[in-house]
Amino acid sequence: MNANSNAVVTIERGTAPEATRTELRPRYEGSNICTWIGFKHVNFMVEEAVLDHLRQRGFPAGALYERYGLCTDISTIDTKILTAFHIDDLAVAEVRPVAGPGSGMSFEVELTVRRAEQVKAVTAKVTVSFRADDRGLPVEPVPAELAEHVVAELGRPAEAVEVGDRDPIELLTEGANAFGWAWRMPYFYCHFTERVQMSGYLRQMEEVVDLFLADRGVSIKKLLDEQDWIPVVPHSRIELLGEARMEEELYTIFTVERVFKRLTYTARMDCYVLRDGVLVPTATGRITHGYAVIDNRRDWSLVDFDDQMLAALGGGSGSAAGRGR
Repeated sequence: MNANSNAVVTIERGTAPEATRTELRPRYEGSNICTWIGFKHVNFMVEEAVLDHLRQRGFPAGALYERYGLCTDISTIDTKILTAFHIDDLAVAEVRPVAGPGSGMSFEVELTVRRAEQVKAVTAKVTVSFRADDRGLPVEPVPAELAEHVVAELGRPAEAVEVGDRDPIELLTEGANAFGWAWRMPYFYCHFTERVQMSGYLRQMEEVVDLFLADRGVSIKKLLDEQDWIPVVPHSRIELLGEARMEEELYTIFTVERVFKRLTYTARMDCYVLRDGVLVPTATGRITHGYAVIDNRRDWSLVDFDDQMLAALGGGSGSAAGRGR
């Protein structure tokens, strides 16, 4: 075999460990308030751990695409944050393959971090799909170990919504405690040349929360300035339902589903693209938020929602936002 071929090493069954371990540090970009790392970048660490697992097993994403035309896609990510990460933390990630529904490869991921002792910081469930590239370029036969996980299109079909002559955001938020936002998908939210990737949807989820809170009069900066409060996220989940393409306008709907006493609220994110007068679902997810007060430059404490926050979360019957930045 040519040493310069960037070849994928085929792993014989039973010769590699089922689980892999790797060390990761959060990216500096994710340290937005004091030195804490936001939920999006925690999910990025989970994604990197899974990609490194595939790399250690002989299936690096770059070579899979270049040789076999396989696009490595995170199609679901479900993450629970148990302990906050700080910018200089070193995480130890363990990735274990598990049985899962559908055609994707399923994994459980655990991140631990050193405090007084090594503690569990994150648990996650991830599904990876290998999407066959359809650009018409020559490829080699797919490795046998991956063949059952190859798909022609990402997601699981969900019911589309007829628009007629309605404004899509007004239609999707009507009668709901919801907020809507439309934005053209840029190339830097995409990968493999044309499709929005999971990290793009994580960015959508982060931003739609920010826009929702500002729309309800409790913006991140307002609560920081007035009360030293910051939002914290113990749980987030996103699943791809279809494919959104580069430069399509993505309609993102954020719906508050449940407020648990004065402790947390859970909201749903639904994403659509408009094609031929029909809104096609491309992703759905949920996020749970609480609030904490900044105690010092390193520590925070969870707080109950006050009346202002409860009123904002109760909201009205739908709110439409702008179409860009």
